[in-house]
Amino acid sequence: PSHLTRAIQQLFIFQMHVQSMIMNKLLSSCPLYSPPLSVFSFSLPLFLPVCLCQAADLTIERNPVVKPKPDPSTLVFGKQFSDHMLNISWSAAGGWEAPQIKPFQNLSLHPASSALHYSIELFEGMKAFRGVDNHIRLFRPMLNMERMYRSTERSCLPLFDKVELIKCINKLIEVDQEWVPYSTDASLYIRPTFIGTEPSLGVSRTGHSLLFVIIGPVGPYFATGGFSPVSLLADPRYVRAWRGGVGEYKMGGNYGPTIAVQSEAAKQGCQQVLWLYGENEEITEVGTMNLFIYWTTEKGEKELVTPPLDGVILPGVTRQSLLDLAREWGDFKVTERRVLMKELIDALEDGRILEVFGSGTACVVCPVGSLLYRGQTYQIPTMKNGPDLAKRFHKELTDIQVEKFF
Repeated sequence: PSHLTRAIQQLFIFQMHVQSMIMNKLLSSCPLYSPPLSVFSFSLPLFLPVCLCQAADLTIERNPVVKPKPDPSTLVFGKQFSDHMLNISWSAAGGWEAPQIKPFQNLSLHPASSALHYSIELFEGMKAFRGVDNHIRLFRPMLNMERMYRSTERSCLPLFDKVELIKCINKLIEVDQEWVPYSTDASLYIRPTFIGTEPSLGVSRTGHSLLFVIIGPVGPYFATGGFSPVSLLADPRYVRAWRGGVGEYKMGGNYGPTIAVQSEAAKQGCQQVLWLYGENEEITEVGTMNLFIYWTTEKGEKELVTPPLDGVILPGVTRQSLLDLAREWGDFKVTERRVLMKELIDALEDGRILEVFGSGTACVVCPVGSLLYRGQTYQIPTMKNGPDLAKRFHKELTDIQVEKFF
């Protein structure tokens, strides 16, 4: 009966929220470290009667032709991919199909697929590292799964079980483990993607979808190198996201429209965009990264400040990791709050700025060297000051990722 179906659906949603709350509690008590892939080889008790198909049902079709592995020193970001990919299809009528690992190949989509017309899609960005002990590890993968789950809810795509998806990704990496670079300066980038494939032009919840994962070895994100400063354009005419929108979710629609502004920045001699929001010109993100400012407050106190998770910025995994490290060190004040452009300019003019840098999965930490704002270029003394803090973050985080603490 329909009332029974609705009751089951409500119970299912409630149980999904309970699982999410429990996972968040576990994550908040976990140390910052990179779990080896074997961490995900055990079975966790599942609270859900229906979910993503079990990883135990996964099938593997080996690619008969494998590509040569690139030299890690020649790698650039996002240009090379491994021999296999993970596909999991869903339909409203049949639910989740069994996960499949198959040869890397093009997708076949109906021309009316909802992802193509209405941007019903989302993605994640995460990495695997080959440690100094030759073990392969994912870095805080459940934080990515939590964020992907929230994006899925916002996109009205079918919900999935986070642990089972990690197990499937784990298996994909195991199959293509030789694609994880034998280098502590390179890594394997993992791109889970979730798209609506409903073959209809109606603007509505999709009845068909595809969750797929592609992986590939990567080097530095920026062409300038791993730790070269970038220049920023801050133009209040352009807005990346707004409260009540989807800026806190990892959706393609947040990125495509920024390309034109990035091109404008390049025309003005800048490499990235410092995104401002509202009449007070709140500082939000820098390019596709979260932003950190290390300064001396007007009271003479050293402080690391970053914009809060209030709906405008993406809750970055690297952002959270830097905050966790800084609070663990206890060497300076750590604050999450709204920062206005006027505050940054005043601090620059007063000589109180020590370092400004971005953070993200792709770049880890990226120092900022200059800022073009309302026709005036401001030099930021990040590199002049070491940059001691940015380098400390970078070293500590990368050491954790490749387990240099044996």
